[in-house]
Formats: sequence, C-alpha cells, structure tokens
Amino acid sequence: MTGRRNRSAVATALVAGLALSAAACSSGGSGNTGSGTGGGPVAITVGCEPPTSQASARKNWEADVAAFEKANPGVTVKGDDSNPCDDPATFDAKLASGKMDNVFYTYFTDGANVIASGQAADIQQYASQINDYKDIQSSLLDIYRQGGTDSGDLYGIPTGNYSLGIVYSRTLFQRAGLDPNKPPATWDEVESDAIAISKLGGGIVGYGDYSAANTGGWHFAAEVYSRGGKMVTPDGKSAAFDDATGLATLQFLHKLRYVDNVMGTKQGLQYNDLLQMMASGKLGMYVGAPDNLTSIHSQYNVPYTDLGVGPMPGEAATLVGGSGYMFNKNDTPAQIQAGIKFVDYEFMTSGLGQFDYQRLAQTGQPVGLPEPDLWSGAAATADAAAVAKYANIPTANFAAYVAAIPTMKLLVEPPQAQAIYAQGDKAMDAVLTSPNADPQGLLDTFKSQANSILANAQQ
Repeated sequence: MTGRRNRSAVATALVAGLALSAAACSSGGSGNTGSGTGGGPVAITVGCEPPTSQASARKNWEADVAAFEKANPGVTVKGDDSNPCDDPATFDAKLASGKMDNVFYTYFTDGANVIASGQAADIQQYASQINDYKDIQSSLLDIYRQGGTDSGDLYGIPTGNYSLGIVYSRTLFQRAGLDPNKPPATWDEVESDAIAISKLGGGIVGYGDYSAANTGGWHFAAEVYSRGGKMVTPDGKSAAFDDATGLATLQFLHKLRYVDNVMGTKQGLQYNDLLQMMASGKLGMYVGAPDNLTSIHSQYNVPYTDLGVGPMPGEAATLVGGSGYMFNKNDTPAQIQAGIKFVDYEFMTSGLGQFDYQRLAQTGQPVGLPEPDLWSGAAATADAAAVAKYANIPTANFAAYVAAIPTMKLLVEPPQAQAIYAQGDKAMDAVLTSPNADPQGLLDTFKSQANSILANAQQ
C-alpha cells in the first residue's frame, strides 16, 4: 500500500500474482537455483524460519509459505531455521564466506558492517515493490543505507523494531499512592516515584538496572540517549559519551543506589533478573521494551492488567533495536524481487504473517503491543485500526508510551555495540556496587576501552 489505500486490500493484491521479469539463474553465494527466463521458476532461501521447538510459530510460517507459493506459481521458498537467526559469534565469518541465504536476517547493528563488506545487494531500484515503502519510518530505513537519508541506496528492509521506555508495575504504583496511568516522564520523576515505591517496604525495589552480560552497557547507552547524549562521534570512529551527559547518567544511578536507597542491594543483574523481579511483585520499574510484558506474562503468569509501559524519561531520544532482511550480493534480479514479495507477505502487510492479528488472537497470542512499530503516517493509522479490532490486552496501559514515541528521536545502537556494552558493564557495576565509586574515572576508562574497540574495527 502507498498509504492511501486500505491495508487489507493490499493483502489481497499482494498474493494475486508475482511477475518476475528477470531471468532466474543460480545464486552463487547461497547455492539456490532457479531455471528458465522471463518469469520462469525461481527459488530462494529465507533466514529465521522459526525452529521446530517453537511449534506454533513454525506452523504459522509453514502455512504462510504454502499460501505464498500457491499464490505465486514458480516461486519456491525454503526456510533456514538456524537458531539463533543471527549468531554474533559466527555471523561475520559466514558473511565473509558468501554463504548467506538469498534473503538473510540481520540485527540493526549488523547493517553498516554488511554494507561495508560488499556482501549485500543494493535493492534501491526495487524499493517501490516494498509494501508501504513511503510510510516506513525513515530512521529505520537509514539503518540499511550506506550514506544516510536519501542516499540513493538501500540494502535491506526493516521488519521489526523496539523502542525502549519504562516498564512499570501498575500494582505497586497504585499501592504507593501514584497514578498508574501516569508513568514518570523525566528522570527526576523516576527518582521521586522510586522513592515512594521503596517506602512500601518488604524488600520492594523502586528502580532496577542492569550491569552484567552486556546489558549494563546497553542500558547506559539508552540512558545517555534519553538525556540528549551520544555514544559515538558521527563518523563512528570515537567514543562520545565521556561528557556531562555520560557523567550525569552514572551520577544519577549512584545517587539512586546509595543516597536514595531505592535499587536494592543485589546488583550484577542481567536480562531475566529484572523481569523476574517485576513478576514477583518486588520491582517498581526499569528501562525495557513493550515485549517485556509478554515475557513476564507468559513465563510467570502475571496479568497484563498489572503491567504498564511509559516513555523513555526525558523524551529527548530513545534507543531502538530490531532486525530486518538483507539480500545476498549474488542474488539475481528475479530472486531479489521474489524475496521482497515474500518479505512483504510475511512481515510487512497487516492481516498477513506477523501481522495476522486474527490468527494471533485466536491462538492466544497478544495483540495490541505497540511494536513492531514500522510505519508512520497513513500506514501507521491503518495498522492501528487493525490492531484495535483484535486487541486482547489492555492497550491503555501503554498509552503514554505510544503518545510520546512520535515526538522522540529514534537512535540505533552504536557500532561494535556488544563489545562496547561489555566494557560499559564495568562502569555500571562499579557505580551500583561501590559507595565510593568515581564516575568520572569510570567514564574515562570506559572511553579508552571503547576507542580501542572502534579503532580495531577500522583496521
């Protein structure tokens, strides 16, 4: 859809047929083959097929592939169920070997490196074939561009993203005399709300944060962004967080921990720890994404009514992460066009694939979370209407988050994110475990380590 027609109409048009004008021949990098010319048979492999251990998702994928192939005779889609879809330990080696799928899955943080490697096809000439292309958020498309906005190149399609905000316990907010419909919008409000929640006693922690397994550095980046700071210089070659904003971030956490005493004594926390604390009713709030609610609900049986998501405090910017698909440099034009059609079908059209809200609701999956948030404008409005029709969770519980997102800058993770985050863990852990921590000294050390990582990546 271009943003001017109903999205459900696009679903019908999308599967009506696939016209492939270019010859289909072997794809040297992936080993997939097509035969014939001028719209003959074409085969593609597509990454991130759900593994057999995810029975429901796998069943849906297989049904979608069958429906797509039936609607598009001559196109064969073979899923790649390697798990994890993008393994950081092997991704670069696989990329260099040219063994990527025709349509391969990437994290946002991979985009720039893949483009620089020369292993991805430029799909800009086919951009008009991407569903709702003009309404896809430009900040997400830019992740798959070499030269930024309107650079004239495009190497991938974003298919899912998250934006960090504040995950909070509506139950504890109410018990503490706070309005559960008004999550904190500034870091000062985070502090005052955390103090009120901690006064409930009984081991309840007002605010929690990470400092291990790369999650501490990740949250440091998000919190720096929210204050208007940056993690790296515009050219991506040097650290940029050793400034007043980075210092304020560490000083604030140290104050919460040792002056306000609202963070509890157990530190060195990593991803699942805060979800477990929230599920146990012992945590007031933490920085997280909306999909955390699904994890807390499904793993620990916490009702959605007990949970909420607010905007990232400060509202200057929020960190976004996510994933998309890129195309093997050896793909033929026919394979690229077939790949785009399948990505459209499975990931980019309301009513189909990941946006088959009726199917999700019927199988007990949550409908109504404000992600993946791919579009702006008319497409976003139309998708919101489709969500509302099948929503089965209380969408009002993240109304403040939804209202704030359009006003915020959406910033991606820094280059060499995981390596930098590992070093950031050390600074985060120190301010949360040492009453005499030196935030400035920690920042200086962190900057030196980050600069070394960035310099090595340039070699």
